[in-house]
Amino acid sequence: MKQAFYLIFCLSVLISTNSCRKDLDFGPSSGNLEFSKDTVYLDTVFTNIGSSTYNLKVYNRSSNDIRIPSIRLALGESSEYRLNVDGMPGKEFQNVEILAKDSMYVFIETTIDINNLPNLNGEFLYTDKIEFDSGSNSQSVELVTLVKDAVFIYPDKDNTTGVIETLTLNIGGEVVETEIQGRYLLPTELTFTNEKPYVVYGYAAVPNNETLTVEAGARVHFHANSGLLVAEGASLHVNGDLSADQDLLENEVIFEGDRLEPAFSDVPGQWGTIWLFDGSVNNIINYATIKNAAVGVLSEGNPDAINNKLTITNSQVYNSSNFGILGRNTSILGENLVINNAGQSSFAATYGGNYNLTHCTIANYWNNSFRQFPALLVNNFFDTVDTRYITDLTEANFNNCIIYGNDNPEFILDEIEDPSVVFNFKFTNCLLRFEDTNGSFTGENYNLNGPHYENNIYNLSPDFRDANENDLIIGNNSAANGIGDTIIAGQVPFDILGEPRTASPDAGAYQHIMF
Repeated sequence: MKQAFYLIFCLSVLISTNSCRKDLDFGPSSGNLEFSKDTVYLDTVFTNIGSSTYNLKVYNRSSNDIRIPSIRLALGESSEYRLNVDGMPGKEFQNVEILAKDSMYVFIETTIDINNLPNLNGEFLYTDKIEFDSGSNSQSVELVTLVKDAVFIYPDKDNTTGVIETLTLNIGGEVVETEIQGRYLLPTELTFTNEKPYVVYGYAAVPNNETLTVEAGARVHFHANSGLLVAEGASLHVNGDLSADQDLLENEVIFEGDRLEPAFSDVPGQWGTIWLFDGSVNNIINYATIKNAAVGVLSEGNPDAINNKLTITNSQVYNSSNFGILGRNTSILGENLVINNAGQSSFAATYGGNYNLTHCTIANYWNNSFRQFPALLVNNFFDTVDTRYITDLTEANFNNCIIYGNDNPEFILDEIEDPSVVFNFKFTNCLLRFEDTNGSFTGENYNLNGPHYENNIYNLSPDFRDANENDLIIGNNSAANGIGDTIIAGQVPFDILGEPRTASPDAGAYQHIMF
C-alpha cells in the first residue's frame, strides 16, 4: 500500500511540474560572450580550392538565456568566407539564442579566387572577421587565410555531358582507350619550375619521346586519385638538390597532396602514384620527397634496360597507403634512399626484375592498420584470375642497407621455384630484422649463413631518432654504425645530407650523429 501511495505521489509531482513550466525567456546579449579562440586561422589554401571546415565555439557563461541580435561577416555578402551558425548556412544571422551556461558552434569555410586579391610574391593574405552584436556590445573574432597562387593542370570536361577527358595509351604496341582521367602535358608544360607550386587533377601524362623536367625546389601537389604517368618512350627527370643548410633540404622536390592544412600533412593515400609506365625510359629522381600517396612510385617493365628504368637517389618516400616503391619486373637503382610507413611494403620488388640498392634505409613503422607484408618484399611471380606468371629475378642486391621495422621478419623472399628461371639475390653488410622463432622460413633462401648473406647483423636496434615521425637518422647507439663495406661505400661517398662517409661507413642512408 505504501509503495502504491509513493508511486501516485511521484506521478502527481511530475505532472504538476510539467504543467507549470513556463516558456524560456531569452534576454538580449550583454556583450560578455566568450570564444574558443580570438582568431581562426584557416591555414593555407590554393586559389579556388575549398578549405577544410574550421570551428569556433561561442560560450554563454552567464546564468541567463540570451539572444544575440546579430552574427555577421564584416565584409558582408562580398566576403569569401562562409558560415554555418546553429545548423543554418549564410553570412548574416539574426536573433541567435544560447541557453544559460551553454555554448554553440560556428563553422567556417572559404574558397578564394586569388585574382581578387593583391599580390604578395605569389602568396596572398585574406582576412575578415565575425561580428557578434553591435554598438557597445559588439565583439568580434578575426579570420585569416593564406592563399597560394599555383599552376593548375587538369583534364578537359565536356560541359554538356559532364564527361572528363581520359588517357589513350600505347600498351604493347596497341593503342588502348583507358578510364584513367587525365591528359598529356603540352610542350609548354614539360618543365616544372620552383616559381609557383603545381596542382594536378587527374593524371598528368608525359607524351611519347618527351621528358618532364622538374627543377630543384619545385612543389607538386596532387588532388585525390591523381598523379604523374610517364608513357612509353617518355622520361621523368627530377633534379632536386641540397640546400645551403643541408639539414633543411630546401631545394629538394616535393610531391604530395593538395590539402595544405597541418591535419593532412601525414595522411596516407591522398593521391595516386608516380607511374613509370611499361616502355618509359631513363627515369631519374634525385633529392625528392614523395609523401602521402597510395603508391609512391610504381615502376613497370623494362627489366633489361641498358640504363635502369628508374634511378632514384637521395630521396625519401613516406606515408604510402599501399607501397612506397612498387617494382613489377623492372630495373631500379637506388642510392641514399629512405622509405618508411607503408600500408603494405615499403619496397616491393615483384615479378622478378633487376634491383640494386646501396646505402638505403628501408623501414616500416606503419601503425594505422594491420599490414600483410614486411618492409621488403621480393618475389618472381604475378597472379591473374586464371594464370600465374613466373619470370627471372636477375638480381636483387642490397648493399650497406638497413631493413627494419615494427614487425618481424621485415623481409620475405617469395620464390616460386622453376628450373627455367633464376632467383638471384644478396644482402651484404646490412642491418636486418629477421627472427624466425617458429621455424616458418626454410630453404636456401633463408639460410642466413649461406652465399646469399654476407657480413650482416640481425635484430639489433638501428637507433632511429624518431621512426614514427619519419626521422630515420641513426644515433650513436645504432647497430648500423661502422658495419658498411668501404669499397661499396666508395660508390656512394656522401650520405643523403651530404655528409662524407668515413673509412668506417655506416649502413643505411645516413651517417650517424649524436642526438
